[in-house]
Amino acid sequence: MAIRAGTSPAPTIYFDVAGKIEVAEPKVITKFTGQIARIILNRPEKRNALDDETIRLLKIAFTNAEDRRNIKVVVLSGAGKDFCSGADLSVLRKVSKASILENWKDAGTLKDLFIQMRWLRKPIVAAIKGRALAGGCGLATACDVILAEDAAHFGYPEVKIGFIPAIVMAILRRSISEKRAFELITRGEVFSAADAERYGLINQVFPSDTFDVDVEKYLQGFVKVSASAVMLSKYLLYQIDGMSFESAVRAGADLNAIARLSEDCQAGIAQFLKK
Repeated sequence: MAIRAGTSPAPTIYFDVAGKIEVAEPKVITKFTGQIARIILNRPEKRNALDDETIRLLKIAFTNAEDRRNIKVVVLSGAGKDFCSGADLSVLRKVSKASILENWKDAGTLKDLFIQMRWLRKPIVAAIKGRALAGGCGLATACDVILAEDAAHFGYPEVKIGFIPAIVMAILRRSISEKRAFELITRGEVFSAADAERYGLINQVFPSDTFDVDVEKYLQGFVKVSASAVMLSKYLLYQIDGMSFESAVRAGADLNAIARLSEDCQAGIAQFLKK
C-alpha cells in the first residue's frame, strides 16, 4: 500500500513499500487564463466523485481564485466524460460506520464549501458535461450560473438509498419553485439538460459539439463588465433572501451608494458623460 507524503494541491508524491516514487495527478486542478480562473475536478476514472481530499482542494482553489484581483470569473468543470457523480464509495463506507457526531462533523465540510461558494466575490459558472448526480448535482447547484451541454443529465437520487440532498436544499429551493424542488428531491429521478433548463435549475444549454466554444463566449461576458459591480450585485442578491421587502430595499439603497463610489463606477460615469 502506498503511503502519502504530501497533500498540497500540487501533484502528490507516493512511496510504496519498495521505496519506489510515484507522482499522482491532483484531484483538483486550477488554471488561470487571463481574467478567468478554471477549476477542474480531476478524477475522470472515478467520474470525478467527491471525497474529503477533493472538497478540501476545492476550498483552496476557490480561495486562490478569490485572492487574485485580476480574476473576474471562476468556471468549474470536470475532467473526462462527467462533471461529478456524487460521493466517492470510500465516503459512503465511512458514513455507514461513523457515529452521529462524526457524520455531523463530516457533513460540515460540504456545508462550508457551499457557503464559501455563495459568498465568493467572483461569479462561479458550472460547465456541465455528462452527468451531475447527487453531490455532483449539489455542487453544480451551489454555483451562481449553470451551463450544460445538451447531452448532460442531472439528478438528486439520494432518496433511493434512504438519504437526502439536505445541504444543497436551501440553494435549490431558492433556484426553482417549491413544488418542482419537492418533486426532484423526493422522486430521485435523473433528468435531462433540457428539462433542467425548463425547471429553471440551469441557465443555458449548448450543443455538445460547440459546448467549449459557447462556454468561452459566455465567460467573456463577465470579463467585459465591472468586477466590483458584479461582486456587489452577487452580495446583495443573496443577502436579501431572508429579508422583508422594506429591509431588502434599504439594503439595495446602501449598496447603491457604495457602488457609486467605486473606481469602476466613477470611471464608467466619466466615460459616459464624455459621450
